[in-house]
Amino acid sequence: MAAERISERVLNRALLERQFLLARTGRGPLEVIRRLVAVQAQEPNWAFVGLWTRIDGFRQAALTALLEDGQVVRSGLLRSTQHLAASADFRRLRPLLQPVLDRTASTPHFARNRAGLGTEELLASGREVLAGGTVTRKELARRLAERHPGRDGKLLAGEVELRVPLVHGPATGGWGAWGNRSAVSVTPAEPQGRPMTVEELIRRYLAGFGPAGVRDVQAWCGLTRLSEVVDRMRGELRGYLDAEGKELFDLADAELPDADCPAPVRLLPAFDNALLGHADRTRIISDQDRSAVMPGQARVRPTFLVDGRVHGTWALRDGTVEVNPFRPLGADDQASLEAEADRLLSFTGDSGGTGPVPPHVPGQPIGDRGQVVGSSGSPAGTSPATTADASVSPPGW
Repeated sequence: MAAERISERVLNRALLERQFLLARTGRGPLEVIRRLVAVQAQEPNWAFVGLWTRIDGFRQAALTALLEDGQVVRSGLLRSTQHLAASADFRRLRPLLQPVLDRTASTPHFARNRAGLGTEELLASGREVLAGGTVTRKELARRLAERHPGRDGKLLAGEVELRVPLVHGPATGGWGAWGNRSAVSVTPAEPQGRPMTVEELIRRYLAGFGPAGVRDVQAWCGLTRLSEVVDRMRGELRGYLDAEGKELFDLADAELPDADCPAPVRLLPAFDNALLGHADRTRIISDQDRSAVMPGQARVRPTFLVDGRVHGTWALRDGTVEVNPFRPLGADDQASLEAEADRLLSFTGDSGGTGPVPPHVPGQPIGDRGQVVGSSGSPAGTSPATTADASVSPPGW
């Protein structure tokens, strides 16, 4: 039988539904993180915003508690970038993804600094420093530089962190000031249980991002040569064709939503999973808009969705939400964006010591670039308009 052809709009609605962006879910943050497999977390506050936009009534304390009791950990994972993941998933997933992190650690950025020093010798030094348990990144860098004079200790420590599974202290991933934490502690993480198979990873991916093609899976996780694996799985997967005739796959029992189901306005954080989960991202962002949201140097700006697609960028500045629409907004969408901005300000103000957040005055025009659409009346912290999506040296040094 010929594979069913599905439209870009159906792919859009399927992605939004599986990412909890069609309607906020009542599920807890641990379950949502597991559905997403891992949540991008270069700068810790963005992960909180990503859960806020997906979970009804989400509060910072819910994720903080999971970090403090070790059910959720922060570490290098997908595409060698910092993520939050359920602890049990991390310990099974990290061994599978280790070749991706090793590939990053072998780039000239690290290799030049390590010239004349073998990988195993460096890792032996790193493990000796880490043998006592938790150390700060700065201490790891200092002691490695002492053992291997003439080399940048930060780069040595960064390579060790890529090659050796380390989890960050709870404070590193907790809610706080915008940007990276000045002090990061790391602890060796031993694998537990059976490592995740590639087949299991693909199933987990499709549950949160499908339908999708082989190139999409590879772009999301960093692994390569997955065509053979997907070919072996054809008997358990359902095949589709997109509007251009490219082959897509999905879980056999996964249902597709109606193309006409409404999609609410949503504010997405920098590096949101929904934008980074595919090689072909046209299901949620046009190629023209993609260049504005992802302008290079591995940056991905915070965005807002209208009718399920990226319509502009936004930033938090001094207790206000500033938006940059790419196209004019209708009156209903403008009102929805204002309301969502107010909800975000209430959320960011909860732990910022700013006190109650007064409501935004409805009707403020937002058609111009850089227009403020909400104001807390007091600073709730400042989030950068752009940040780095990937770092060959772990951020926060």
